[in-house]
Amino acid sequence: MKRMYRVIRAVSAGLAVVLLGCVFSFAQERNLVKYVNTLQGTDSEWALSYGNTYPTVGLPFGLHFFSAQTGKNGDGWKYQYKANTIRGFQQVHQCSPWMNDYAVFSLMPGIGSLVVNEDERALAFSHDRETAKPHYYAVTFDNGIQAEISPVERGAHMRFSFPRKQKAYLVLDGFIKDSEVEIIPHERKIIGFVNNGRFVPGNFKNYFVLEFDRDFKSFGTWENTGDSIRADNLHEAGKGVGAYLEFAPGATVEVKVASSYISADQAALTLEQELGSAKNFKTTKAKAFDVWNTLLNRVVVEGGTEEEKATFYSCLFRANLFSRKFYEIDENGDPYYYSPYDGKIHSGYMYTDNGFWDTFRAQFPLSNILHREMQGRYMQSLLDAQQQAGFFPTWSNPGMSGVMIGNHAISLLADAWAKGIHTFNPDSALRAYYHEVTNKGFWGGSNGREGWKDYFTKGYIPYGEIHESTAKTLEYAYDDFCGYQLAKAVGNDFYENVFGRQMYNYKNVFDPDVNFVRGRQPDGECLPHIDPVEGGGPFSYAISWQNTW
Repeated sequence: MKRMYRVIRAVSAGLAVVLLGCVFSFAQERNLVKYVNTLQGTDSEWALSYGNTYPTVGLPFGLHFFSAQTGKNGDGWKYQYKANTIRGFQQVHQCSPWMNDYAVFSLMPGIGSLVVNEDERALAFSHDRETAKPHYYAVTFDNGIQAEISPVERGAHMRFSFPRKQKAYLVLDGFIKDSEVEIIPHERKIIGFVNNGRFVPGNFKNYFVLEFDRDFKSFGTWENTGDSIRADNLHEAGKGVGAYLEFAPGATVEVKVASSYISADQAALTLEQELGSAKNFKTTKAKAFDVWNTLLNRVVVEGGTEEEKATFYSCLFRANLFSRKFYEIDENGDPYYYSPYDGKIHSGYMYTDNGFWDTFRAQFPLSNILHREMQGRYMQSLLDAQQQAGFFPTWSNPGMSGVMIGNHAISLLADAWAKGIHTFNPDSALRAYYHEVTNKGFWGGSNGREGWKDYFTKGYIPYGEIHESTAKTLEYAYDDFCGYQLAKAVGNDFYENVFGRQMYNYKNVFDPDVNFVRGRQPDGECLPHIDPVEGGGPFSYAISWQNTW
């Protein structure tokens, strides 16, 4: 018996859907993965803010994803549909190009002569020889090389098929910043680490292990700052250090990849845990398909065209990628993690890579319905992160950034509690939130509360002193409403009273004379001019119309 969620179609709106709740069904799972196109959103350009997607191959909320790379190392726009060459297949984590990525390295095949430079090694391809699904990415290059990837939670299985009669190479690129590689020919392995990312503690490292199923004909190291090559070298460390391997002409090479933020030993253990039983690439691919298909079958739509279903399930795929799991499994089967907040090792669960300003309205309410066990762990991890960082995470990537506005962790906690997820102490959550709203952290606009004294005393954030003041007043009022609702639900009279007095502050930036919200000056007067379609100023990525709604 499978728990499923039935979704019905609005008659005149295609697949405008309403989630009714869970029913039970003995129905056979249908193939819904076929509808998902992970290239959705990659045909991007500046006029469309470039788009934020790349052809992700990964498991739901996985620690690591992988992607084909058309852009240069360090470019936030990893893959653009208009590109006609690929320069690597990356381990990726990026949830926004504006935040960029971390813990990245890549593999790239080549034939003939060894070419390591990322521009020169890029190979031409066409989209009609490309497959982009959640569980499987494949491309056949114009020169005949085929590259394939299937994921596990903390790594991937790759397969490279080379044409006959030419030398076959794989190039490991250490990306930007520091890296280390060690080639172990008799074990058919490369081990090492990369250290790249913006919002990471000083001791951050991603330890990786790559295990190959073929002997190396030759090998060596290189570095991507000057593309210098050291043939036969087994070990190298420094900026942008990588490795290369040569295989027999015409070989088909399978590569098992796993990574850990804890240690090299944990990376090796993870490889055994997640890929040790995989006899071959087909085994990993089949398991990954089953994971995604089972998940997608939890939301079954009725009616609609095939094109509408493709749009719906491609979006549902994206809605099950972030926040990512940031914990690993030790030799006893217990979860533990390297904290991206304090750089220490802790027992338990941790999740990261999410900007709540973007996702509190819809993503988290959906996850609280579809993934109750995970969300129960997630809510406790929010409180753990608050203890480690001093404030709730608001835009983690993977550590604290403070990007954007609002204190929306309380929205996540209140929504989870309202939906029956009671895995955390609500009084602890309210205390942490009270600290959040009566202090300002040293990170950006959402780390603590900017202008909190004026918000509590004047009832609004004055324009001119604090950037995006009206938008922040509105976000704070909503968050205080969430704090009020949680306090009321659990009978905490103190915080119910505190937040009950603040949650109506949104009224203080609404001007009944023009029926719009607008900026207010420190003396209480509204700004003398208002254009309801003008962005910026007192608003954040919006206009007065949107903020008024």
